[in-house]
Amino acid sequence: MLVRYKKSCEKIAMGLLSFMPEERELKKLKETMNIYQVNPNWHLFLWKEGEAFVGLVGIEADEEHFTLQHISVNPSFHGEGIGRAMVEKIQQLMPNQKIKGTAVTEAFLEKCSEAKFALI
Repeated sequence: MLVRYKKSCEKIAMGLLSFMPEERELKKLKETMNIYQVNPNWHLFLWKEGEAFVGLVGIEADEEHFTLQHISVNPSFHGEGIGRAMVEKIQQLMPNQKIKGTAVTEAFLEKCSEAKFALI
């Protein structure tokens, strides 16, 4: 289940974000979290399985598209389709906007597209 980030979940979000190699250093993590908290175009969501938060997805949105800035899943849950489920939920929340990736997230989006097309 996708839930919008709240300040009370900051440590959980930072922990999930730290699984991304570019976000491992505490200073960088704090800078990234600050962007999500102060920039109205940046949105952070957590993925909850049962009582545990196991994934995180962050986007930057405008009227025409949204950019997948961050996506992270607890390694214990890799291979279960949580990353793709998060992207699909975000697309459902923003049905009239196209998605694009960054240098870091583009490969993941391509993998999601291939998997989705393989199901058709």
